[in-house]
Amino acid sequence: MAKASVSCLIKENATEQNSCEFGSMKYYAFCGLGGILSCGITHTAVVPLDLVKCRMQVDPAKYKNIINGFKVTLAEDGVRGLGKGWAPTFIGYSMQGLFKFGFYEVFKTLYSELLGEEKTYLYRTSLYLAASASAEFFADIALCPMEAVKVRIQTQPGWATTLRQGLPKIMNEEGLRGLYKGLPPLWMRQIPYTMMKFAAFERTVEFLYKHVVPKPRNQCSKPEQLVITFAAGYIAGVFCAIVSHPADSVVSKLNNDKGSTAVQAAKSLGWNGLWKGLFARIIMIGTLTGLQWFIYDTVKVIFRLPRPPPPEMPESLKRKLEANESH
Repeated sequence: MAKASVSCLIKENATEQNSCEFGSMKYYAFCGLGGILSCGITHTAVVPLDLVKCRMQVDPAKYKNIINGFKVTLAEDGVRGLGKGWAPTFIGYSMQGLFKFGFYEVFKTLYSELLGEEKTYLYRTSLYLAASASAEFFADIALCPMEAVKVRIQTQPGWATTLRQGLPKIMNEEGLRGLYKGLPPLWMRQIPYTMMKFAAFERTVEFLYKHVVPKPRNQCSKPEQLVITFAAGYIAGVFCAIVSHPADSVVSKLNNDKGSTAVQAAKSLGWNGLWKGLFARIIMIGTLTGLQWFIYDTVKVIFRLPRPPPPEMPESLKRKLEANESH
């Protein structure tokens, strides 16, 4: 299925024995599996930090900073309290990962075929941005109901302690609107975040192999390549956290305040409130993003999927540039 127009993004080492063809349904299915594992596992692992962050956003007077937030939570709820919301987190972000990574690969190939080989290389950053935004649009629809349950469990004492209690409660009290009222601010948070996550990662990988790594990618071992993947993912994650944090604060506030709108939530938080918990989010999202890319790339290695090297300028474009320089 890989057309000539995407060859600059999917060149493979001829000696590599892949389990499937790039762009095949099997390829996309395994990419979706990689997304499920990378997002489901990592988001669930940082539930305690996420819980404290959410509480800092909705009740800054009580949870003054990250250390104080942990102390208050442990004092009131014990160690088990730090795991509140793990089930909706695991299910919601597994579904999100399926669409985020799987559809990113689909849209990247589709848009590349529409652009053609030369424009794919010249406008590759725009390609990454467009493909990731398209994928995240659908990913957030899958995530939104579980995000609504998770935030309420974490920030409303006594409301519910499990997914089995929380989901029917929202449906009974607010119907489907209660599960999806946070979708617009979720798009506001997640689409810029994902655009930064994928575009920054792709360009950082390209930069590292070109200027930092002392040997070509095809001479690096698989473990070495995975370390570079993690480093690029972590760097991308820091940018992601900053770009998406104000909208993240609005989502937390909105899901905690029944009947409010995104604009009302933002006004209630104020400028300083929108940035509350940023340091915790940078630690969480940097680590999270690095691990997600590491797990995703590891799945590709284990199942022997095609793993394109950083894009190179097509020969036809090189010849055109050389011809222009000679005139």
